[in-house]
Amino acid sequence: MSRVRFGVLGTARIALKKVIPAMQRGQFTSIDAIASREIAKAREAARELGIARAYGSYDELLGDTAIDAVYIPLPNHEHVPWAIRAAEAGKHVLVEKPVALTAHEARRLLDARDRTGVKIQEAFMIRAHPQWERAIELVRAGRIGPVHAVHAFFSYRNLDPLNIRNIADAGGGGLMDIGCYIIHAARWVFDSEPVRVSAAMEIDPSFQVDRLTSMLLDFGDGRHATGTCATQTAAYQRVQIIGEAGRIEIPIPFNAPADRPCQMFVDDGSDLGGGGIQTIELATADQYTIQGDRFARAIIDDTTVAPPLEDAVANMAAMDGLRTFILR
Repeated sequence: MSRVRFGVLGTARIALKKVIPAMQRGQFTSIDAIASREIAKAREAARELGIARAYGSYDELLGDTAIDAVYIPLPNHEHVPWAIRAAEAGKHVLVEKPVALTAHEARRLLDARDRTGVKIQEAFMIRAHPQWERAIELVRAGRIGPVHAVHAFFSYRNLDPLNIRNIADAGGGGLMDIGCYIIHAARWVFDSEPVRVSAAMEIDPSFQVDRLTSMLLDFGDGRHATGTCATQTAAYQRVQIIGEAGRIEIPIPFNAPADRPCQMFVDDGSDLGGGGIQTIELATADQYTIQGDRFARAIIDDTTVAPPLEDAVANMAAMDGLRTFILR
């Protein structure tokens, strides 16, 4: 097998505008089919993106013996049910974040993976971007000394009542949609799990989902992560990693542009005016292309996906904790 043949369950915007085009440029991936509950949507997407086959139901696509794996960009509450059905159909599964609604639900995927023998991975695309790999490399090498704090902000403005991010029953809200990135990034930087968590959460009175959540995660040994996610403010994002001997700043940590180089800053802390800052430029890269190729290579070579599915369960566990210990 030189390429893994993917089918896509659903016609979500992220799939049509970002992930599918990126995977079509991959070295080890091809998009051979797409499905929607409305056949007209599937056919339109297939025509616009040059996909060979369109299906009017997800089960039809899962029955296609020419498909090796599926990418699932469905609403959050549908991730686990369809990932399990895909696994039981013998398809490998790349499923969008967050992988589930709770850690308990996510653990069902561990059982499905072990029972069926397929590979299942949560699609945290930042794991594939060179800027994050470089930042983690610098942290592990001790460039900024022992890290004591990670601070992140991630926001956008979305007031559409029909958008799934604003629908409580679909697993909407800021924490589920973008706060999960902050948690994932902090766990990656510290290479450990939080021992205590708390959050302040503001609920939209109409949508009944969180529109502003600020979180504190205590990783022990004097290591804290703080972050805020918001869905009704100006779009902005930033990550700061602060150590005893310096600081790393990632200006566009999550929605890294695929059409131009990214920059990150390493500050030795010698000058509050910025005199100690080194700018590092990363080559242009599409994190969705790299993500798809790495997942495909794990299938082709029969190796373990990285990070493994257990990491997705751990991320959900931290999110469960934040929703338990909250101030509203």
